[in-house]
Amino acid sequence: MLTIAILVVHIMVSCALVFLILLHSGKGGGLSDMFGGSVGQVAAGSTAVEKNLDRITITVAVIFAFTTVTLALRLQ
Repeated sequence: MLTIAILVVHIMVSCALVFLILLHSGKGGGLSDMFGGSVGQVAAGSTAVEKNLDRITITVAVIFAFTTVTLALRLQ
């Protein structure tokens, strides 16, 4: 039962991680421009939106790594 719950969380986190990575801007801009990611980027380096997006992506990536290790250990 616990393995199924971890698997469901893992699938949701996987989808969220893909979505968050696609929001990041590349060299030519990205989907984050939709949310004001490019406004003032030349003058200030990176905006608060980009910094928050980075923090959220890192948090979701850590959760993804944790669920991956947990599933690997439980399925041995």
